[in-house]
Amino acid sequence: MNSLSDSLPLFPTMLSFNRIKQVLFQQNPQDKNELIKLLRDAQGRELLSAETFGMVEGALKVSDKHVRDIMIPRRQMDVLELNAPPDDLVKKIVETGRSRFPVIGESRDDVQGIFLAKDLLEYYAKKDENHQFNMHDVMRPAVFIPESKRLNVLLREFRTSRNHIAIVVDEYSGVAGLVTIEDVIEEIIGEIDDEYDIDEQIFIHESKNGFHMVQALTHIEKFNDYFKTELSDDEFDTIGGLVIQAFGHVPKRGETIALEGFTFEVIRADKRRIIWLRVKVPVPTEHKSGD
Repeated sequence: MNSLSDSLPLFPTMLSFNRIKQVLFQQNPQDKNELIKLLRDAQGRELLSAETFGMVEGALKVSDKHVRDIMIPRRQMDVLELNAPPDDLVKKIVETGRSRFPVIGESRDDVQGIFLAKDLLEYYAKKDENHQFNMHDVMRPAVFIPESKRLNVLLREFRTSRNHIAIVVDEYSGVAGLVTIEDVIEEIIGEIDDEYDIDEQIFIHESKNGFHMVQALTHIEKFNDYFKTELSDDEFDTIGGLVIQAFGHVPKRGETIALEGFTFEVIRADKRRIIWLRVKVPVPTEHKSGD
């Protein structure tokens, strides 16, 4: 069994180690499951806060998980094309809200490197006739890892190399997806606030380029009133329930689905539910009057 200190490389000052040591000294857990049970009992007796217990449990379990368990699948990766002009890159960056992108050549299996959105700032700051954009000059080397790599090992490598993103390859060396350091950390400490964080009291928030941010708990009736549509609420009360039914499973972050003309992208989710959706509204059809 990995030691507790090995499992918690990032948060030594955030957890109540003295209380955890008290629990371990009083008992002698023989395996990880018994250790978690002892810590859960300690949390029930208010020796540990729920937040501390959750983080310790996440850190202990992360070594049992592999990259394939949390990666963003290949078909849902937001990528940039190697030869795309800067204006097209800006459009993609704005549409997705991402800060790091795989750069591809001929196909998604041909990952050439990693592009950081901030690197476009220098280009536009210096933009003139003598300053041409060249993706080869600005993209960073891509890191490739197997699907089977354990998350605790990957986290250690991320910290050592200072990389924040890795390309996941399958047994045939084809691209299977990608994983970020944020994905791994969230397995330990829970969801991290990101660029999509909005006031939780706002259920539908208009974004840019025809997109809206929608809480999954939004009632279908309220969704219909807002978008002037007629989604059925016979089986489900919320838009999240309707979307999960359409997927046929609880989707992961990054999965998308088309439903009644809308495109729903999962922005935030956990293992049991969807939390936030990014919704692309269908373009109204123009009706031509007859002669």
